[in-house]
Amino acid sequence: MLTATYTLVALSVEQASVRLSLLSFQKYMRSTLMQQNSMTLSQLEYACENLNTLYQACHWRKTEMYLIPALRDATERADHLLDELNRLNQAALTSIRLLQDKLGALADVRDEQVSEVCDSIDTFCASLLKRLEKEEQELFALARNAIAGETWFSIANQLMMHDKHLDEMKRSGLPPAEAAQVTARRRALPGGETDDGQISIPGLQVLPIVKLEEAPSRPVPRPQRQSSRDDVIMK
Repeated sequence: MLTATYTLVALSVEQASVRLSLLSFQKYMRSTLMQQNSMTLSQLEYACENLNTLYQACHWRKTEMYLIPALRDATERADHLLDELNRLNQAALTSIRLLQDKLGALADVRDEQVSEVCDSIDTFCASLLKRLEKEEQELFALARNAIAGETWFSIANQLMMHDKHLDEMKRSGLPPAEAAQVTARRRALPGGETDDGQISIPGLQVLPIVKLEEAPSRPVPRPQRQSSRDDVIMK
């Protein structure tokens, strides 16, 4: 079971990175936005952009890409837990949509609307943090007992190939976010093969920690809608 232990430790490191980014943005919201009586449109756009980045980072973790599919194939005992994780994920996605719906309809956000925005951000962060917690405490334990040894070897190989491709992209001079995007498209398959399908996938690695300061006053361009699989996610 050494391979399973190695794999779960590697996944836990990624979990900790995403958790830290969620906690950082939640702290920014509570210490800055919640103290304001109004919120500019650029601040709302800034919040939406960060929530979308956090959501995509959580969605495209190695746990999602490699461990959960293997667990789903290994046992039906995980179905109830996976359904619960999906509900938490949906709650986070609904929070993003609520904020996006406000964009373009408001010149600024005031009083009770500030509270609504902060509640949506808090719900988003709390939902994904709860999901990460349940994965650590329940999903990993279930996977350790249900997944066979040869499958753990395959998952570990996928993780190593993923990290190898990421290092190659970084050495080529690509910015970290772009390098992670290319790496995610080159997912390792059983037998050491790779999948170079042209899927636009957001970065999987460590997110920059959100600084605890007021969002920039200059207008923030709305993020371009990504194509392919992201369109399905955000619809």
